[in-house]
Amino acid sequence: MKEKPKVPHINARAETVHELPLFREAFAKRRALIPATGFFERQIAHDGGKQPWRFVRADEEPFAFGGLWEFARVAGEEILSTTIIVGETNPLVGGIHDRMPVMLSPEYYHRWLDPDKSPAQLRAMMTPYDPDLMKSYKVSWVVNSVKNDTQECVAPIVPTK
Repeated sequence: MKEKPKVPHINARAETVHELPLFREAFAKRRALIPATGFFERQIAHDGGKQPWRFVRADEEPFAFGGLWEFARVAGEEILSTTIIVGETNPLVGGIHDRMPVMLSPEYYHRWLDPDKSPAQLRAMMTPYDPDLMKSYKVSWVVNSVKNDTQECVAPIVPTK
């Protein structure tokens, strides 16, 4: 049987990122701002499927997730890997999912990348994003496949009457 290559972790928990051996050094030395225009979470639907929702800033401006970068060896090849830090939800996301990516406020961007910040100072930045500055909406199930890379993935579902 062929061995499955180890894939880098795509999420790191905010509560433990500073102490786990897997992330500790990257958290201290290789923090990243991961630009985004939104993110998706899935909610258990009435039919047992998972209804996707999209979360964006209320002004629909881009933002940045708190992240880490690292070199990883995958199938014998060294690749650049990134990890998004996930933490507690705010009330908007909390109704859909129990965790959310750490969305950094723009005033934190320079401080997040500052190599002299202590773990305590960094952890203080990893708070749930203000829900009043966000909005959410249901999106099509087409977002559930990586094969689909169309505008339909981010378009709101129009309720039917």
